[in-house]
Amino acid sequence: MADATAGRWRKYGNDRLYVTGPAGEKLGWHDLVTGEDHIEAPDATEAFRSAVSAWRAADDASPVVESAPSAVVEVVEPQLTPPSDPAGPDSPVVCEAPEWEDLASRRAGAMAREQAIALKQAAPVRTLLARVLKVHTDERAWRIGADGEEKVAARLEKLVKKDPRWKFLNAIPVGENGSDIDHLVIGPGGVFTLNSKHHPGGRIWIRGNGFRVNGTQLPYIRNSRHEAARASRYLSTVCGFTVEAAGIVVPVGADSITIKEAPADVYVINRMALVSWLRRRPEVLDDGVVLAIFEAARRSTTWRPGR
Repeated sequence: MADATAGRWRKYGNDRLYVTGPAGEKLGWHDLVTGEDHIEAPDATEAFRSAVSAWRAADDASPVVESAPSAVVEVVEPQLTPPSDPAGPDSPVVCEAPEWEDLASRRAGAMAREQAIALKQAAPVRTLLARVLKVHTDERAWRIGADGEEKVAARLEKLVKKDPRWKFLNAIPVGENGSDIDHLVIGPGGVFTLNSKHHPGGRIWIRGNGFRVNGTQLPYIRNSRHEAARASRYLSTVCGFTVEAAGIVVPVGADSITIKEAPADVYVINRMALVSWLRRRPEVLDDGVVLAIFEAARRSTTWRPGR
């Protein structure tokens, strides 16, 4: 495995290097205090150790720069409020880092697929009949949606193979109401939230904020705008610097896409054009910033403040 990268994380007395593969997969972490390796992908041991060695070599060779804010970019965790101590103010207080799920392992369409399976299990006979008769049901909508997210994720994997500087996450659970971000893409060209919309054989027509599929108006532009703003807010809070995210609606399987007037602040990019479009974006983020944002984004606690 080539192009594994290491990013530093320092908090709560810990000093670690988290190592990720070219597709953002978690390979493990190296303890900079004890020198111990914690390898989570044994088949990538060589790539893991090469990334750690490369980071150490670069760190040893780097001069100390006090005035350049871009010299070091670290993930900043939200501040924890120390618990009240009935023993008095002089007693030691220990704050532990909250537990978090690594979202880098989440499968594309995971949340939509879970919804489809739950509906099928609740009414298996009705679901089978609906499929045979090709009746549109909520179960079908969730299932088709999950298929679309998987297709978009396959394109993003191609992006990472072409340029490993790009990272992405799938099916990010946001807040407490069961909503999610289909895909978050982070790379030299910026940060983007992707909303996959699978309409096999559909006719899509767009004018400004208007998005119609087979003549039916749908709130995709508005939702994508809201999703990007929310991602920007959460990531900026955790990273400690401003993270600008833009929304992209990604049609999947449509027969035609007609854009009469492009939305002002949301992009509509066909799935098959997505990789080339992202690679053509002007470079606005260096590798250190990309890694810092990705390390923040992969933590479930970033997207559910207070947990």
